[in-house]
Amino acid sequence: MRIKNKIALVLGVVLVSVSSNAQKTVFKNAEFKQWAQTPPMGWNSWDCYGSTVEEHEVKANADYMVKNLKKSGWEYIVVDIRWFVENDKAGGYNQKDPRYVMDQYGRYFPALNRFPSAKDGQGFKPLADYIHKKGLKFGIHIMRGIPKKAVEEKLPIKGANGITADKIYTTALQCEWLKDNYTILADKPGAQEYYDSLFELYAQWGVDFIKIDDLSRPYHEGEINLIRKAIDKCGRKIVLSTSPGETPISVAAHVSSHANMWRMVDDVWDTWPHITHLMDVAQKWYPHIAAGTWPDCDMIPLGRISLRGERGEDRMSRLTKDEQYTLITFFNIFKSPLFFGGDLPSNDAFTLSLLTNKEVLKMHRESTDVKQLFQKDGKVAVTSKNPKDGSIYLALFNISDRDLKEVSVRLADLGINNAEITNMWTGKKVGAVKGEVTVSLKEHASVLYKLKAKK
Repeated sequence: MRIKNKIALVLGVVLVSVSSNAQKTVFKNAEFKQWAQTPPMGWNSWDCYGSTVEEHEVKANADYMVKNLKKSGWEYIVVDIRWFVENDKAGGYNQKDPRYVMDQYGRYFPALNRFPSAKDGQGFKPLADYIHKKGLKFGIHIMRGIPKKAVEEKLPIKGANGITADKIYTTALQCEWLKDNYTILADKPGAQEYYDSLFELYAQWGVDFIKIDDLSRPYHEGEINLIRKAIDKCGRKIVLSTSPGETPISVAAHVSSHANMWRMVDDVWDTWPHITHLMDVAQKWYPHIAAGTWPDCDMIPLGRISLRGERGEDRMSRLTKDEQYTLITFFNIFKSPLFFGGDLPSNDAFTLSLLTNKEVLKMHRESTDVKQLFQKDGKVAVTSKNPKDGSIYLALFNISDRDLKEVSVRLADLGINNAEITNMWTGKKVGAVKGEVTVSLKEHASVLYKLKAKK
C-alpha cells in the first residue's frame, strides 16, 4: 500500500532543512574508503529474525551492544531484508500477496505494524536517532533495482523531470529468489535520479550503513556505479556492503573501488561445510584485503539464531565449540567485517567471550600483510603482522574430519628464527620455540598464536 500524499508532504516539510544541509557535501569517489579504515563490526537481524524483525527487537539488540560490546569496537545495528513488508511470516518470504509500504516516488518505507516510530512519514529517522544517542550507528538492507509495484503504477521518479519508473526497468536478470524489484537499466535517463532519491532519503533518516542484495552474482556493474555516485552525492558517510557472493575475482578492482565490503560467498550458516567452503573461496581474496575495502565472510552464525529465521528452527548455533573457535578465528585473522547474526540478548557467556577478546580484536583492527601460508591435506595456516608492536600472528586450522597429530609452520616462513608464543584466546604463554611451531589439533579445531621474535 502507499503512504498517503498528505503524509508524504509532511515528510518533505519535516526533512527539507536536513536535505538542504546534506546536499552541501559531495564526496569524492575514493573518499568513501576513509569511512571504514578498520573492518566494520556490528549486528545484523537476518540470522535470527529473517524478514520479520520488529522495532523493539532492534532496540533490545542495540541496548545489549551498548552494555556489552561497544567498548570492544562493535557499533553497527543493521535492519535486514524486507522491513517495508507488512505481512511476511517466519521461515521464508510471503510471495503470494506482499503488502508493500512505499511513498509516491516508489521508495520503500518501514511497515508501521513492525516499526511504529516510523509514523507520520518519519521513516527510520526515530529509530536511527535512538541508536545514535547510544553512540552506535544505524544500517539497513535493500534489494538492488526498482520496485515492481512502482513500475506497475508508473510512479514518478523524484528529480527526474517527469520520468516514471516504467521507463528505467527491465525484467532481465531479475533476482531469482525474491521478486520484489526489477533490474534498473543503468544508462536510462532517470536511473541515476532514482538511486539519488533513495540515498537522499536514507541520509535524511540517518543511515550509516547499507547492505545491498543481489548485486554480486551476477555482478551488476552498472547499478553499482549508480549506487556509488548516489552515496557520494547524498552528503552522508554511508558504508556500502554488496551482497551476496560469490563476487567474481575478475571484478576485484571494480568492487574495491566502489564498495567498502563485498561478500565472497552465499550465506554462511552454522554447519561445518559452510566454513570449509568459505575458507576455500577466501584463498583468492587475500591480496585484496585493504584499509577501507574488505572481502566479507558474511554474518557470524553464532549464539541464538533462527528465532524466526529463514534456515531451520530456533536454536543455539549447531557448531561445536571447536568449530566456533575456528570460525571466529578465521573471520578475525582474515580481517573480515564482523556482523553478528544471533540475538544478542540471548547470548551465553561463551558466545560473548568470542566477541570481546581484547588481543584478538586488536589483531583484527591493527594487523596488516594478511596471507595464507598453505591450505592442503586438511591443514590451513594464516598469518599477519602488527606494525605497531612487531607482533606476528599465526592461526593454524585442522579442517579435516580426523584428528591431526602435527600441524607445523617453519618460523623462517614468518621471517624469524626464535619466538616467544602466547595463545591469544586463553592469554597463556606457550613458551619459547626455535625452528618451527607444531601443534596437535582435533578435527575442526584451531589455535591462534601471537609470536614475539627473540634474538
